[in-house]
Amino acid sequence: MSQGVRMRPAGSGRVLSEAYDTALLDLDGVVYAGGNAISHAVDSLATARDGGMHLAYVTNNALRTPDAVAAHLTELGIPTQASDVITSAQAVARLVAEQVPAGARVLVVGGEGLRVALRERGLVPVESAEDEPAAVVQGYGGPELPWGRFAEACYAIARGVPWFASNTDLTIPGARGIAPGNGAAVEVVRIATGAEPTVAGKPLPPMHRETILRTGAERPLVVGDRLDTDIEGAFNGGVDSLLVLTGVTDGARLLAAEPRHRPTYVDADLRGLLAGQPEVVEAGDGFRCGGWTATAGGERLELSGDGAALDGLRALCAAAWTAGGEGACELDGGKALARLGL
Repeated sequence: MSQGVRMRPAGSGRVLSEAYDTALLDLDGVVYAGGNAISHAVDSLATARDGGMHLAYVTNNALRTPDAVAAHLTELGIPTQASDVITSAQAVARLVAEQVPAGARVLVVGGEGLRVALRERGLVPVESAEDEPAAVVQGYGGPELPWGRFAEACYAIARGVPWFASNTDLTIPGARGIAPGNGAAVEVVRIATGAEPTVAGKPLPPMHRETILRTGAERPLVVGDRLDTDIEGAFNGGVDSLLVLTGVTDGARLLAAEPRHRPTYVDADLRGLLAGQPEVVEAGDGFRCGGWTATAGGERLELSGDGAALDGLRALCAAAWTAGGEGACELDGGKALARLGL
């Protein structure tokens, strides 16, 4: 097996908010859901901040400006400055600025967050292929984004103008459910042009670079709810991660995670920042955490013992990830998860 393949969640004898200097927090599914704070988020973040941990909020959503995100968090009871917010719009604007002349025009397919980020880099947002843009940049523009904006992007790309995308998340959560995200809009342009964009957002390195440049973090901990953006982004950046179970990832997805999607730590919610993490140890043919022991059988994952549900999940992760090796575990963990109420 490749060196560095994670086979079990890590333990920590230190409180995570003390072991790491900066929490790089995803927003949707971690801090809030549908615009409302998730249970325990406000108090947990306040305690972590008061203990000296720097809090930074890292989002793939390029629609809102850092000022708007900071104002929203402050309204929720989480005092935040715009400088504490890092967006995929900022990451992609830096990429563009590195590849086009200073003061160049950039055709924007997206919202205000993208325009503000481009202006911060000294670039000039435009809306038409006839404005002779030096680049096309696409980011989430909300449900009111005019269809004609996609056509302008296609016209420019067909003329050889380089194309950039803030991120390629296919979906975005909202108060009424799951809606098409920027990745779905990117597919519209991709199908029409046959081109491929340069992408900045999580889980790719440009977003991690932007985050480290803006926060100055030396011992960062990525905190997220999605395996394919937050956790994979931490993996690509070579930093530790904490998966919280307040968003889109459930127990079954976690057990089937391939190496790049396996978090360093697993906890129920942001209270995990305020605690250490229990060790998962080998126990005969299986793995033990707390009062639970998990083993990989012929067709399914088995669980015995009793105790805290999260300890059982951590033990199951070790059994599943070891069985999966460098791939995804295909053993059935449904019965074991049901026993844990997960």
